[in-house]
Amino acid sequence: MSTTDTTDTNPAAGGDEAAGADLSTAPREETLGGPTLGVVGWIRWFWRQLTSMRVALILLFLLSLGAVPGSLIPQSSADEMKVAAFKAAHETLTPLYEKLQLFDVYSSVWFSAIYILLFVSLIGCIVPRTWQFVGQLRGLPPAAPKRLTRLPAYATWRTAAGPEEVHEAALAVLKGRRFRVRTAGDAVAAEKGYLREAGNLVFHIALIVMLVAFAWGQLFKSEGGKLVVEGDGFSNTLTQYDDFKSGSQFGIDELEPFSFTLDSFTGTYETSGPQLGTPRTFEAAVTYVEAGGKDKKAIVRVNEPLKIGDSKVYLIAHGYAPVVTVKDRDGKVVFKGAVPLLPIDNNITSTGAIKVMDGYRDKNGDKQQLGFKAFFVPTFAGAGNGNMFSQFPGLADPVMALTGYHGSLGVDSGLPQNVYQLDTTDMEQFKVDGGTGVAKRLAPGQTMTLPDGAGSITFEKEIKEWASFQVSQQPGNGLALTGAVAAIAGLTGSLFIQRRRIWVRAVRGEDGVTVVEMAGLGRSESAKLPEELSDLAVALTATAPPAPEPADAEASEGVEK
Repeated sequence: MSTTDTTDTNPAAGGDEAAGADLSTAPREETLGGPTLGVVGWIRWFWRQLTSMRVALILLFLLSLGAVPGSLIPQSSADEMKVAAFKAAHETLTPLYEKLQLFDVYSSVWFSAIYILLFVSLIGCIVPRTWQFVGQLRGLPPAAPKRLTRLPAYATWRTAAGPEEVHEAALAVLKGRRFRVRTAGDAVAAEKGYLREAGNLVFHIALIVMLVAFAWGQLFKSEGGKLVVEGDGFSNTLTQYDDFKSGSQFGIDELEPFSFTLDSFTGTYETSGPQLGTPRTFEAAVTYVEAGGKDKKAIVRVNEPLKIGDSKVYLIAHGYAPVVTVKDRDGKVVFKGAVPLLPIDNNITSTGAIKVMDGYRDKNGDKQQLGFKAFFVPTFAGAGNGNMFSQFPGLADPVMALTGYHGSLGVDSGLPQNVYQLDTTDMEQFKVDGGTGVAKRLAPGQTMTLPDGAGSITFEKEIKEWASFQVSQQPGNGLALTGAVAAIAGLTGSLFIQRRRIWVRAVRGEDGVTVVEMAGLGRSESAKLPEELSDLAVALTATAPPAPEPADAEASEGVEK
């Protein structure tokens, strides 16, 4: 038995084109003469280019490249305040960015054009290939070419078994290896590896699924943030959100009906070593209720959201809300409550504003508003150390510095304000005794007396904690995940499964001995094809063992003589 690897030969030569036909569903390249093209011809040429795999890959690359500015440049759909700050800091670049729609990348004309062209390209590529693949599945392996010696992998031997016996044995061996087989003329034709093209089609269909999921998610998504102090609650209605954004097709009535209360927040930190201050526990204990349901308890942790219907409640931030009491000159309480302050570093050094908008009157009995800039540290470094920033994120030695103002907070102007910042344009600063003369540092339980008997502000001993939650509905996430998994599976199949055909021809020679030929042809060149052909040949020789070659038989007779 001899086995030959004839990789350099052309299997289609000598009228054997059918042997390598339909091993792929990729569209055939056709050359169209430029001068002979009419309008229809140019349209066909453009459609072939658009639906080619080359153009699909280029469009996919452009889509990925186009998403880069959306990650580096603030987007209006995500944070308009950051966009405004960027425009103020980059006055020269702003006009150019606005013309290029770089502040609205994902809804821009050019990004949408790439997206739609990629969608059309993939569909135009998949539909004809799918029908062609279905036709291949319904068809039979092609008959053996006339000259098997021209194929990349080839083996031949002589056997005493008859052609019919060899054919039956070949059918049994190939079926045992899960080949699709049939007998065609004097040969057995077999084919295997259809999952390669199936994987290729699954990969491209999965890309379409992910594109649809992305579009669906952008159109029907909703996402909002809410800061909740311990003991306070939240109801999933539009007016309750601190910020809210949604897709163009999302309706407010689609908000999941539920509410929850923040019972407590627990945060623990590493107290020693090189990881001092690193968070160890970050969890919010909540009581939630769905529409018409009963109260339920749950713990929300980072990356472990609370799932309520189609909504997910994520824990995204944490801070402190010192409780303060403000009294007027008569000792009447005009404000008392927990004031959330926003962290500015990892040790939760925090800043914010305390605003008294109603109930306060000056010495003349006129209505006036009070405002205090607050600077809070959960762990104070100590007086005289020249550092007011917190040394540790836990409440080891809390201190709050206050600067007071009186006048108009500007809240009656009708213009929106940041609740964590104080607009002192129409306000006058208090001069206080102690501290710097304008600001005073307080420990829990201490009071800052305002000058001229204007009142006082007390830093109560109670310090509450707050947690910031993000409530989101992302209807396309599950579909996108399914598409991503299918794309990986399909790509794996298309890369590692080889489409190949095997032919076994058995013909009785002039001397009465059967000549067996085996040959294989793959979709692409691979060293595994000759190896597989050799294994099949060895398996077949169990039924059709090699017979002595004529030259060997004559030599044996000469020795006997």
